[in-house]
Order: sequence, then structure tokens, then C-alpha cells
Amino acid sequence: MDVTTWYLEQTSRSDLLPAKPPSVEVDIVRAELPSPEFSRFLTTAVGGDWHWTNKLPWTWDEWADWLAGGVETWVAYHRGTPAGFVELAPQDDATVEITSFGLLAWAIGQGIGGHLLEVGTARAWDLADRQPEREPTRRVWLHTCSLDSPVALANYRARGFRVYDTRVNVPGDEHEGETPGPWPGAGPRTRVLPAALGTPPGRPQHPRTDRQERL
Repeated sequence: MDVTTWYLEQTSRSDLLPAKPPSVEVDIVRAELPSPEFSRFLTTAVGGDWHWTNKLPWTWDEWADWLAGGVETWVAYHRGTPAGFVELAPQDDATVEITSFGLLAWAIGQGIGGHLLEVGTARAWDLADRQPEREPTRRVWLHTCSLDSPVALANYRARGFRVYDTRVNVPGDEHEGETPGPWPGAGPRTRVLPAALGTPPGRPQHPRTDRQERL
């Protein structure tokens, strides 16, 4: 199976186009303390069903070194629960790469993705405000491929990203076999949790276990 990869960019802050507000309340917060554990959780929870496997073999030290290079992680929360994230990696030529972007399965379909991408891209453009040792951003870029969510490319284009290169190649070992998923059965086909749709909080009802039946 061939995989098509699209490379997209913005070369001016004015390229960024706004998204519609999400249908649920969302807070987007920077994870200011680098945390390999948290970053790996986000990567598996969001990308486990989209073949995001390149970082999974990393050791804790490798994750820590990656985050120590000025990488910023911006996380979308709904009612205190992570809904998705954007990872920004500054580069030496006043360029910022969006290295990861996506939502957890339960958050898909509520307008969070467009809003999160808008905010994350805006933070790529003003990254030098938080890292004054770096030049002001002149370019923001990313890539997506045909193994990603089928709506990913359209979302990037809707936010003003332009395709500047397209490549077709045969996937390597990292694209073979089943995707790892956060755990078996989780992923984009998972039903949306009622709480994600704004259901008032209450005590969840769980099936009774054999042990509970005996008590």
C-alpha cells in the first residue's frame, strides 16, 4: 500500500484563518513543565489509531531531550479532561513545525479540532514572545499523510495552510500491521461519551462485577 504525504505551510501570520467556535466549552493550556510521561500519553491516546509509532520506542531520556529543545505542548481540555493537543517544535531558521496535532476519539465531531488548530498555529507564530532567544517566526509547516484522519488535510487547508509538496512512497515497518491504539478497541470508532456532549455530571453507573454481586 502506497502512502501519500502532503507538506503544508504558512509563510505569513495573516495566512491563518479562523475556525468556528466549538460546540462545547474548551480550554487550551500550555503544558509548561516538560513531562515525558504526559507527552507519551498524548501521543498514544491521540495517534495510536493513526500509525503515530515513530516515538513509541523512545526512552524516557529521549523524550526528555526532545522536550528540552524548546518544544511546546498545548492541550485542549473539556471539563478538565484532555481532548487533544498540538506540539510545536521550533527550528533554527525561524521556522516552527507542528509535529503533532489531533484529538482523542471522544472529542471528534464537536468543532474542537478546528479551534485547537487555530490556537496552536497562532502560538507557533508568536512562539518567540515566549522564547525571546529565538527569531520571530517566519514560517509554520507540518505534514500529514493518507494514514491520518480523513479530515486532517481539509482541516489544515481550512486554517490557511497551503500544500507545497506531495510525495507518494511505500511505507516502512512503522506502518505495517495493526495500529497500537491507546488500548485494544479504542480509537475513532469509539462512541462519544455522554459527558462529552454536555450531560450534567453525575455518578456513573457501572456493570456490577461478580465480586460486587457477592457483597
